[in-house]
Amino acid sequence: MSFLIKLRERLLGKSLDPLNPSTRHSIVLVSFLAWIGLGADGLSSSCYGPEEAFLALGTHTHLGLYLALATAFTVFIIALAYNQVIDLFPTGGGGYKVATHLIGPHAGLVSGAALIVDYVLTIAISIASGVDALFSLFPAELQSFKLGSEIGLLVLLIVLNLRGMKESIKILLPIFLGFFVTHALLIGYGIIAHAEGLPALIPNTLKETSSLAQETSWIFVSALFLRAYSLGGGTYTGIEAVSNNVNMLAEPRIRTGKLTMLYMALSLAFTAGGIIVLYLLWETKHVDGQTLNAVTFQSIISTLGMPTWANGSTLALVLALEAGLLLVAANTGFLGGPAVMANMAADSWVPRQFLHLSSRLVTQNGILVMGVAALLILIWSQGDVSLLVVLYSINVFLTFSLSLLGLSVHWWRQRLSVRTWKRKLALSMLGLSVTGSILLVTLVEKFGDGGWMTILITGLVIGFCLLIRTHYDETREKLKEVEKLFAQTIKFDPGTPQKLDPALPTAIFLVDENRGVGIHTIMWVLRLFPGHFKNFIFLNAGEVDTQSFDSNATLRTMQYKIENALCYYAGFSRSQDLNASWRMAYGTDPVMVLDNLVQEVMTEYPNSVCFATKLIFVNDNMFVRWLHNQTALTMQRRLHLRGQQMVILPMKVS
Repeated sequence: MSFLIKLRERLLGKSLDPLNPSTRHSIVLVSFLAWIGLGADGLSSSCYGPEEAFLALGTHTHLGLYLALATAFTVFIIALAYNQVIDLFPTGGGGYKVATHLIGPHAGLVSGAALIVDYVLTIAISIASGVDALFSLFPAELQSFKLGSEIGLLVLLIVLNLRGMKESIKILLPIFLGFFVTHALLIGYGIIAHAEGLPALIPNTLKETSSLAQETSWIFVSALFLRAYSLGGGTYTGIEAVSNNVNMLAEPRIRTGKLTMLYMALSLAFTAGGIIVLYLLWETKHVDGQTLNAVTFQSIISTLGMPTWANGSTLALVLALEAGLLLVAANTGFLGGPAVMANMAADSWVPRQFLHLSSRLVTQNGILVMGVAALLILIWSQGDVSLLVVLYSINVFLTFSLSLLGLSVHWWRQRLSVRTWKRKLALSMLGLSVTGSILLVTLVEKFGDGGWMTILITGLVIGFCLLIRTHYDETREKLKEVEKLFAQTIKFDPGTPQKLDPALPTAIFLVDENRGVGIHTIMWVLRLFPGHFKNFIFLNAGEVDTQSFDSNATLRTMQYKIENALCYYAGFSRSQDLNASWRMAYGTDPVMVLDNLVQEVMTEYPNSVCFATKLIFVNDNMFVRWLHNQTALTMQRRLHLRGQQMVILPMKVS
């Protein structure tokens, strides 16, 4: 066992104390690291977004200048709109929280489901695209190893993220900076090298646009531009990542989030817009088997006056960094996806297990689900980027549109209390018109090519979440009824407890804040063992999950609820002329914390037996069991293996 523990620590790192004030400071992200960890998804889209938009222009490439300007403008419009999300929701949640609180819970469900699918596809398409770019440098006979390489890289990212988000970002930092520096230099040099063409670029563009309009019509020109602009919508994916993960940022969160958003907007607008300008200045044409970026950069590098071998090596380095950045972008899915699932778990749309933190204070269950889902998609698609692009192209703009609709509704409602409501409403509605139009065109253009599958998958996720929420709501109502029933019949004595005698028979109760369940356990013990137990000790392990770890107020609220419930149980026991006491502890693993508490109490009170209650559902199945923790069964197994006694009492939930 010690070997396995050491191996785990070697792979994932040593456990972190969630209650230590210095722990959070050591794992949160400053704006620079957040730009790398959360901005990589957006910046990596410059590897394929501008190309898709430019190719959609066909032979009318002069419209590329408008595309470059519109791309940079759109990046800043969406970024400024999402700054409002950071202001309104500084605890994170982004599109999910916006849609939930500003439109309604079901709008939030749609947004959350779309984001989950989007982040899974972010991981899959980024890894597949990166491996494609990397293998374009290798001989054809090695192509059969691509899928295996993709799976290996995916497993590597899972392990890195299980170690902690900050560690994964630091390891991938050189790749990100290498990409940005090389592309900034190539864009800058590429524009300067053709500086003589810049003065005539604007008048020539206007002249050719006017001529095209005379030959066809302004409606044709507008439609062509809007189609190309919309099909290049992949350029803007990832902008929402900062607002989704504000809770991961260093204090002051709002300032850090806005600074991160500024870095992201500037870098993406410069890179994506600059690449389109390069296509124009260098008159880039499509070459089979090569991306437009590769063709353009090859032309630029060939003018640097280096030997042929150096040109090839430089181009290989640039393309390798593009592949590497796509790997960094895949990591964004492991940061954003689990965060969305944690927020949805807090609202009972997904199982509560997705709120749990691991010993490294990461949402381990979310990371594993995102990784397994991406693995299945990679195997199913065989890493076919053309298929994954279609699946990937819809959900992000669905989330954008719902978020901006929510902001528009919010500022309209606040028009009587916020002086700047008109400016903020105008910005939100402008962003909504942009993202809504891109969503509409993408749906029409991509639906028959596989976009329907994205809608189907997202719909299935929504249906699954509705089933989970229904079960939790029904269970919660039934337990409330039990609690009300006991509240009407039991007595309560808040008096001061007497000192317990360790030699007397002691009943140890493993309880939580649900008082109906706790009182049910006590009543069963009194009925089964009348007069036997003289001491009642109540134990509760408070779980530090994503909600409580990210907010001191939430953590204090959790501590208050647990202490209040324990006092309630002890007061009821004293009303039955029983000496009662309670203890509590906190941690990310409630089973381990509870086990330590039990061993501490059993050592002090050797003549003791543990009791806990397990909910028994009439329609019990694997789905129902998955939605509820199995703490009682796990604790019973641990105690029985040590020769200690524990009894699980059933509580039927009809």
